[in-house]
Amino acid sequence: MRTRTRTGGLVALAATAALALSACGGSDDSGGGSTEGAGTASGGGEKITIGIKFDQPGLGFKDGDTYTGFDTDVARYVAEKLGYSEDQIEWTEAPSAQRETLLSTDQVDMIFATYSITDKRKETVAFAGPYFVAGQDLLVADDNTDIKGPEDLEGKNLCSVTGSTSAQRIKDEYAAGVQLLEQPGYAECVTALLSGQVDAVTTDDIILAGLAAQPANKGKVKVVGAPFSTERYGVGISQSSDKCEDINTAITEMIEDGSWEEAITANTEGTGYTPNSSENPPTPDACA
Repeated sequence: MRTRTRTGGLVALAATAALALSACGGSDDSGGGSTEGAGTASGGGEKITIGIKFDQPGLGFKDGDTYTGFDTDVARYVAEKLGYSEDQIEWTEAPSAQRETLLSTDQVDMIFATYSITDKRKETVAFAGPYFVAGQDLLVADDNTDIKGPEDLEGKNLCSVTGSTSAQRIKDEYAAGVQLLEQPGYAECVTALLSGQVDAVTTDDIILAGLAAQPANKGKVKVVGAPFSTERYGVGISQSSDKCEDINTAITEMIEDGSWEEAITANTEGTGYTPNSSENPPTPDACA
């Protein structure tokens, strides 16, 4: 991957989109027929409704009226390429358990929410992308030198969130003697790690990097950097959407012009995290 610095970064994309829209009046969205996307934005034209996570720092995070994270940066870029400015985006929370319902009932037009592409999900919804390939990894204390992979967790304490299969996978496949602790959220897992209650936290590597990038955690924790699964994050769309190819084109352009790497760096700065170079940046799949 190459490094490219651009003045203004991704923030400038909104201004670029606004100028383009003033010239052409925007474009219609037929990506999901969302009833929520029928309003008129201050910049003119229809709105687009995008589902993201509201509680994943570094990926999709809501703080008042501000939405940050890698997923939201990719969503803004794709929306701009589809003809929508920043003020034409309506952000909707898309918890994992509700993503298929939000798409199949046309409550959102697209979802960017660490949404792994799977055959089972394709029975209900469609995907563009992937725009990122994550892998399950471990978060440990910054001074830890003992844990280099899941097999090193034998006899140690491991945290993940309630309902996640990540920790159980390690117990079943790598370290039968690991002691599991479940918490309601990853922030609580990091608190347990910093207090010494657990030796590691596990989930997708980029989620861990986002946690490590938070000001309260910087310099205190690190991502091990030895992913042991493959999670291909796609853009969820309805099966009736005709936007797959346009979204894939936008993702490819984001990678080629340096904005993709810029967004990764901005959202994981100071953590030492580097995406798996054998999988990233990804090439979008052919649309069905």
